Amino acid sequence: MMKISVPATMFSVFLLVPGRSAAFSGLSSFTRSGTLKRTYSSTKMTMKLQTALVGLPNVGKSTLFNALTESQGAEMGNYPFCTIDANVGVVTVPDEKLEKLAVVNNSVKTVPTTLEFVDVAGLIKGASQGEGLGNKFLASIRQCDAVVHVVRCFDDDDVIHVDGTVDAIRDAELINLELAFADLDQVENRLMRIKKDRKADPLEAGALEKVKAVLESDRPARYAELDEDEENAIKSMGLLSRKKMIYAANVADSDLATGNEMTKKLQELADREGAKMVIVSAQVEAELVELEDEDRVEFLESLGVTMENSGLRALVREAYDLLQLQTYYTSGPQETRAWTIRKGWTAPKAAGVIHNDFERGFIRAETVSYNDLIECGSEAAAKSKGLLRSEGKEYVVQEGDVILFRFNV
Repeated sequence: MMKISVPATMFSVFLLVPGRSAAFSGLSSFTRSGTLKRTYSSTKMTMKLQTALVGLPNVGKSTLFNALTESQGAEMGNYPFCTIDANVGVVTVPDEKLEKLAVVNNSVKTVPTTLEFVDVAGLIKGASQGEGLGNKFLASIRQCDAVVHVVRCFDDDDVIHVDGTVDAIRDAELINLELAFADLDQVENRLMRIKKDRKADPLEAGALEKVKAVLESDRPARYAELDEDEENAIKSMGLLSRKKMIYAANVADSDLATGNEMTKKLQELADREGAKMVIVSAQVEAELVELEDEDRVEFLESLGVTMENSGLRALVREAYDLLQLQTYYTSGPQETRAWTIRKGWTAPKAAGVIHNDFERGFIRAETVSYNDLIECGSEAAAKSKGLLRSEGKEYVVQEGDVILFRFNV
């Protein structure tokens, strides 16, 4: 039996679908007492969240992308299609708990989860039929877990709008319609192939017929009511308009704290669709990149906003909520690391995110809540108070759990 507190995760955002993969190399060494000690080092990240940034040309996507990833990877310009190739950026998920856990356990290093953003070229009317440049990247969006739809919610005569006027709802619905058109084409083609295949799954055909009916009524595929089996039957198609959606209302700095009439209408649209909405200011985010941490806080306070409710933190919070994600931790002298899993996962499945052997040979999970561990100041103190629990295979991991897995393979 081995008792190991293991390193290792990474989390990425395309602003898409979590996938699991982990590879560890085992290294044997002997302790002073002569007993065999096995350590593991991660060679590959385990779970990643990918999200695609979409929207009309020139709505602030690339400015927001550069600010969130603190890079200049995406070209910015006051003209349509300044983004021609997709830009990819990885950012760490802000997590104050990591540093506090590292202090408690005197960890050498901390490893946060990460998000991978992809800035897709602006979509326009007719993109599903080949208009503009954005249609080139529709296939890329299919891989994602979620879509961050950047919508312009500010007036500025100096910033060109591809349609000449600013209308947040019109713009949002135009993009949604183009994604739906692309899905309808894909669904119709798939149904034609199914009808020619005698071995085709009738469950898939039935699910696609439901989706087709919704799409033909000019509504996103996420309006189709499917049960779990039907959902799984069509999951591999990666339907664009069935992706979880977060509207990022891009406003002027003066509207960042309270929003405006356009953001109110966009929120209503999001509520009807079961989507999320966050208010961001791409220009403010760009300015924050140039400031030190203390200056960032002061700058945001002058606008009536806190760090917790701005930019990346707001997007991450809404993405986790929308995708039903949560974080647990492994922490020890060598490393404190955050791991992202789905809500409702049992301890063995959560262990599998670290390594498949942990799930296969799971024995139990020595668990303490983050709050209890911080309050007690050490694992020993938490154990003496009865707060360190030994959980079995049926235990459902909770947000903020600090876990040491015992397994045997």
